[in-house]
Amino acid sequence: MYQDVLIPTDGSDGTRQSISHGLTIADRFDATIHALSVVPEGPLGTLQNDAATPAAYRAVERIESEATREGLETVTAVERGVPHEEILEYADEHDIDMIVMGTQGRTGLDRVLVGSVTERVVRMADVPVVTVRLTDDIRIEDAEEAEKIAREALAAEETGIDAGDLTVLEDPHRTSASWIVPLETDSKTVHVHVDALTGETRVARRDS
Repeated sequence: MYQDVLIPTDGSDGTRQSISHGLTIADRFDATIHALSVVPEGPLGTLQNDAATPAAYRAVERIESEATREGLETVTAVERGVPHEEILEYADEHDIDMIVMGTQGRTGLDRVLVGSVTERVVRMADVPVVTVRLTDDIRIEDAEEAEKIAREALAAEETGIDAGDLTVLEDPHRTSASWIVPLETDSKTVHVHVDALTGETRVARRDS
C-alpha cells in the first residue's frame, strides 16, 4: 500500500517521534524511506546561517543511518527553497505515498515555523500526511546509562543471559534521540535501541 514514505526533518532531537513513526510504517509495508531536509530561502532565508546546509545534510544522514540499521532502503535529499513547497514538490516528483512529519521544530520561533510548514503540507498534499507532536526533552544523555538500560532489557528478554556477561561491541551512540547499543551474546549480535526520552527499549537487529 505504501511503497515510498517521506520524512522531512529539521535535524532537531525532537524529530525522533516522526522518524520513529516513519520507520515503523516503512518496515510494516517494506517501503523505501525518503529523508528530506530543506534549507529555507525566500521569506525565511534571513533566519539561516552558514551552518544551515551542513546541518541539513547531517539531519538526513541520521535518518539514513537509523533506517539502514533497520534494514530499510533509504533515499536522502537536501533542497533549498520555501520548505512546504519543496516538500510537496519532492513528494510529487518521487511518487511519495505518505508523508510523516512533526508539528514543531526546535524551540521558540522554530516551533512556529515548523508548525506552519506542517499545516501547509497537510492542507496542500495529495497523499496522506501523518503528523507527530515533537519534543526536545532528552532525559537520557549519558552513554553509560543507555548501556546499562540496554543490558538489563536484553537480559530480561533472553532466558539464561546475565546483563554483566554481555559484551559491548562499540560505544553507544545517539541518533535522533535514540541510543543505539550494540551488544554481543554467545550466539548473536544484538542492537538495542534505547529511547532517550522515555527509556523504553527495543531490539532492532539480531544476527545469528
